[in-house]
Amino acid sequence: MKYLCMVYHDEQNLKALATDQSDDLVARSLAYDDRLRDSGHLIAANALQPVATARTLRRSGGKVVVTDGPFAETREQLGGFLLIEARDLDEAIELASRIPPLALGCVEVRPIKELRKVPA
Repeated sequence: MKYLCMVYHDEQNLKALATDQSDDLVARSLAYDDRLRDSGHLIAANALQPVATARTLRRSGGKVVVTDGPFAETREQLGGFLLIEARDLDEAIELASRIPPLALGCVEVRPIKELRKVPA
């Protein structure tokens, strides 16, 4: 089963890291991605640009309205994700518990809902 592991952290805490700490976090994250890939668990992983680069789209009055940034005000922002394959939720949680940026915030683990076409 596929699981999305969403990595949340306070961007200010990430920006406050010394260069060597930031470089170490990136190196550990990439190394963990490699271990997950080698074990057949990793489907995709990426960090995200800061929330200031985000746009939120909504439909209003038949038109698409675009606003700057994420919709929700929160102390932690979505900073990246890993899409993994795991036997079950317990294994997904175990794998997610080793994601290095967990030290800066939290990781939400959510099962993927596979959408299927309904026969006509």
